[in-house]
Amino acid sequence: MSIEICYVIVAMLLLFAIFDLIVGVTNDAVNFLNSSIGSKAAPFKIIMIIASVGILTGVTFSAGMMEVARKGIFHPEFFTMPELLTIFLAVMITDVLLLDLFNTYGLPTSTTVSIVFELLGSAVALSIIKLAAHADSGLGLLDYINSSKAITIVFGILLSIIVAFASGAIVQFISRLIFTFNYEKRLKYYGALWGGLALTVITFFILVKGAKGVTFMDPHMVTWVKSHSFIIMGGIFVISAIILQILISVFKVNILKPIVLVGTFALAMAFAANDLVNFIGVPLAGLNAFKTALASSDPMNITMAALGGKVHTQTGVMLIAGAIMVTTLWVSRKARTVSETEISLGQQDEGMERFESVWLSRRIVNLFHSLFTSVKAIVPPVIGRVVARRICPTPEDCHFEGRKKPSFDLLRASVNLMVASAVVSMATSLKLPLSTTYVTFMVAMGSSFSDQAWGRESAVYRVTGVLTVIGGWFMTALIAFVASFISANIIYYFKMPGVVCLMIFVFFMIRRNKKHHEGTEKTKEEITIYHLEKVEDFQSSVSATFDHIALHLQDMRVSLGTAFDALFQEDLDTLREHRRKVKQFQVRSNIIIANIFKVLRLLQRGDHKGSFNYYQIIRRLQKLNDGYRDIVIRSTMHVANRHKGLLPAQIEELKEIKTEILYILEQVEIAFNKKDIVDCNHIAARFHYLRDLVDEYNANQIARIREESSKTRLSIMYYAISGNCVMMAKQTVKLLEIFNEALPSKDGTNACRNLHLD
Repeated sequence: MSIEICYVIVAMLLLFAIFDLIVGVTNDAVNFLNSSIGSKAAPFKIIMIIASVGILTGVTFSAGMMEVARKGIFHPEFFTMPELLTIFLAVMITDVLLLDLFNTYGLPTSTTVSIVFELLGSAVALSIIKLAAHADSGLGLLDYINSSKAITIVFGILLSIIVAFASGAIVQFISRLIFTFNYEKRLKYYGALWGGLALTVITFFILVKGAKGVTFMDPHMVTWVKSHSFIIMGGIFVISAIILQILISVFKVNILKPIVLVGTFALAMAFAANDLVNFIGVPLAGLNAFKTALASSDPMNITMAALGGKVHTQTGVMLIAGAIMVTTLWVSRKARTVSETEISLGQQDEGMERFESVWLSRRIVNLFHSLFTSVKAIVPPVIGRVVARRICPTPEDCHFEGRKKPSFDLLRASVNLMVASAVVSMATSLKLPLSTTYVTFMVAMGSSFSDQAWGRESAVYRVTGVLTVIGGWFMTALIAFVASFISANIIYYFKMPGVVCLMIFVFFMIRRNKKHHEGTEKTKEEITIYHLEKVEDFQSSVSATFDHIALHLQDMRVSLGTAFDALFQEDLDTLREHRRKVKQFQVRSNIIIANIFKVLRLLQRGDHKGSFNYYQIIRRLQKLNDGYRDIVIRSTMHVANRHKGLLPAQIEELKEIKTEILYILEQVEIAFNKKDIVDCNHIAARFHYLRDLVDEYNANQIARIREESSKTRLSIMYYAISGNCVMMAKQTVKLLEIFNEALPSKDGTNACRNLHLD
């Protein structure tokens, strides 16, 4: 490797530092934003401003952490400058690709784990190359790798998962036992003491324990702060408790809101202090190695023992990095996607779950259910009733009239931030690159577990989500090691052509991930349309339900028509595309049904004439979706298995059936959109015509079976499709009946009665 290539690599490292800051903040914004956003502690812009100030403050605390990238994983004295640049470039290429991939799919992963295993993978690659070239050197692989430090980091990260979950669960249980879900009343009496303790804990770990890494304090000031820490903390507790009590008694302020905002600032600060090394530590280490080598007489061959010492990182560089992180925080859409995962897994109420249940989650839920059943049998009934009364939420505990209900309350948000800040900041003070993502995520899961957010209706789905995220963490380590190992070999052996190829690959993957994310966001926006946030007036809510069904019917009609054509042409790609939409249609249907349940609850508050059959929409909609799903899946599997295609006569018959079912769907869709009956009897007549048509064509199919021109699998699919079309048409007309009863036509008549569809 020539000195010119080294210049290029250093420039690329600095460029990758910017990219890594962007994808890293996108991934880690979930850590400090979720509690305040999920509990709606303040308007979104206020939360973002506080987090931004926390990041800018925290970057000045991370100087001590920068040593991890230089000497935490390997021994730099055994490597030359070109070899180190190879290691660092492989790390940065892998890191940008890996984090962008996880961000695209909305899975929070650990930037700490990724950087550690990337450094390990590329360092092992270069160590093996050096060992092969100098077999007689007497050195082994463990001489090159700082194995003890690497093992300490890995075990520290794994331990943090257990510690964070347990801490979050225990602190939340105690807090809920003290304050209950109806915490506003109890905050008046001892809320100031609890808040003072929370603020003291946050301040202790952030300001005192983290003071040793700050760049703007001289050693004497740091020593003074450490030696007087108990006095300082005692003063903070007294002052904060007095201020909080004044806010409660005089100004009637909910003190949990300022506590959550202070915690957001603290965790953003801890994130910047602890995780900045993950983004710019490697590029800065590469720059230091390059400068050190250039100052020597033999820059290409001198070993980098100088990196083993302390290197001061300028505060200005930290602040520039902080500014990039803040800008990303405000503009990144992927950051919102990652945040949605943790908020949805911790929301107090049941709702639309992002993850499906799997056998492992069911086993875990059954295990815990059995465990708690055994514990209940041991605990005295009196104690059990007292505890249950204080920690179980009741419907009257929270009212959110006129505004959207938060995913969880302020008490849990404050616990999340307080515990996570404490654990992360302690790790920073010990110069252990603890995973901020692991800590904040597991604290949030532990507190939601104690709050019984994982009830019997949602536990298996939430556990599946947690397992998915944790599984992604292990995949992060594996992918990071392997990808970095391969990249280091490509750069070392192929030099500049290898670097160019890797850069092209990076550009291609980031562009591909961007397109995928935009498509996913579009789907989410479409599904969001179907949500009814406010259900206050029965009649307007019913009207909105039929608006949503009209949209649903329109998309189903278009998809069904395209699937029919793809079946006729045996177009497998198109069929697979529409099979992927089946789940999307099911999600939409479930949301509409959930809205119907919300509307039906209004029936308890008064008598609503003409609403008797409204609930039947649920059954009709489910059957309609079943028919659509069966047609699409059967068609896809038939073509995918390369079975014999439809006969010309069958295609002609199915084309007529297709025309009739699409016409009925379209007419009902128009009726729902216009809020008036088009011609109900005419639509019913078309249904009868379709049913007679299918009976006639079924007779034709029997003849084809007898003459053996239609094989068994083909016949099964034909009967299934025609039968599903009749069933879908019937359910669609039934929906029209319900619509006419719930929202009568403009002339006040009911034109859909006594249609005799059976």
